[in-house]
Amino acid sequence: MKIAMVGSGYVGLVSGACFADFGHDVVCIDKDASKIDRLKAGVMPIYEPGLAELVAANVKSGRLSFSTDLASAIGGAQAIFIAVGTPSRRGDGHADLSFVYAVADEVAAQLTGPAVVVTKSTVPVGTGDEVERIIRDSGTAVRFAVVSNPEFLREGAAISDFKRPDRIVIGAEDEWARGVMREVYRPLFLNRAPILFTSRRSSELIKYAANAFLATKITFINEIADLCEKVGGDVQDVSRGIGLDNRIGAKFLHAGPGYGGSCFPKDTLALLKTAEDYDSPLRIVESVVKVNDSRKRAMGRKVIEALGGQDAARGKKVALLGLTFKPNTDDMRDAPSIAIAQALADAGVNVAAYDPEGMELAAPLMPGVTMTTGAYAAIEEADAVVLVTEWDAFRALDLARVRELARAPVLVDLRNVYEPSDAAAAGLTYTSIGRA
Repeated sequence: MKIAMVGSGYVGLVSGACFADFGHDVVCIDKDASKIDRLKAGVMPIYEPGLAELVAANVKSGRLSFSTDLASAIGGAQAIFIAVGTPSRRGDGHADLSFVYAVADEVAAQLTGPAVVVTKSTVPVGTGDEVERIIRDSGTAVRFAVVSNPEFLREGAAISDFKRPDRIVIGAEDEWARGVMREVYRPLFLNRAPILFTSRRSSELIKYAANAFLATKITFINEIADLCEKVGGDVQDVSRGIGLDNRIGAKFLHAGPGYGGSCFPKDTLALLKTAEDYDSPLRIVESVVKVNDSRKRAMGRKVIEALGGQDAARGKKVALLGLTFKPNTDDMRDAPSIAIAQALADAGVNVAAYDPEGMELAAPLMPGVTMTTGAYAAIEEADAVVLVTEWDAFRALDLARVRELARAPVLVDLRNVYEPSDAAAAGLTYTSIGRA
């Protein structure tokens, strides 16, 4: 089957490469000519483990190609995926759908044969209806259908998530479109991946509801962590205790500095705006967003307290280990480290940082932060070492060396990577999340 993937960002590139690996003929399209040139040269625009190798193998096989020419790329394609960005619209939090609708306009003008147009981008409920209207109003005589097929890819594990999904959600309004989508995902039938066919609007809502619920779990356990610190509990024991209840599950019950990234922040906001538009407020999600935003700055205050308070912190040096919102990605969108670094800068603290993949994107977001060549380079002469993102490279630091290099023996572990007893044995004053 020939597939056209319009948008060669995170979702489009990963999805296109995986579809090609299934044996489909895939063209990834993007307006950014420099991005397409880099992709043709084997240079990835994002960091995702295994992606460069997957792209290279499928380009070599002839199943994957890249183009800026939408007209020629969609010719003969039976499935045309829209995988462009839907960022929060500046000023009001609504999802910016201008890129989606622009693609719909272009596709409508270039359709030459029957095709299913698939919204892979995360879009608010009702977007598929508008995409269908745009194409229909173009006057095209070509048979088409518009389908919703949200992605559920975790950054850092996107390829395995695509090839071994928990579920595939397809929102389609006619049987022909369902048949085309079954053929698209036929290679996954061997893995018995469950395919859930729904209405288009239900499919669009599933993605937002799932992300809002996961964001709620994160925010819930973070508030429980704060309570644990007050009452002398251990949030990791609490997480294990409630996570063993199979109605709840252990995933996303890890206390930390708050959620960030490309999905949860914008998707919770977009869901709230949809609820507002339909006069159906979501008070729990509203609270989740507010608590998460305040938590990031609170983590900065936690570090300042570990330095001895506001007055004592001024002029001291802090080492931040990990800047991306999670490990195994270079994504800095809404990363907690940004708010933490700003809170420290506002307190007059000097910040040095290291991240295995995110420093290039982090630098313009943190103009006063010194980017270093490694974890121990950042730690040297620091008055506090703060573990922000739990990269594997930070899970087995030589704590004795940390104590030797740092000016003061303060370790603030915002991911609970280390055991308090190990830190104490190394001579470190240890502060963690949700533990007395």
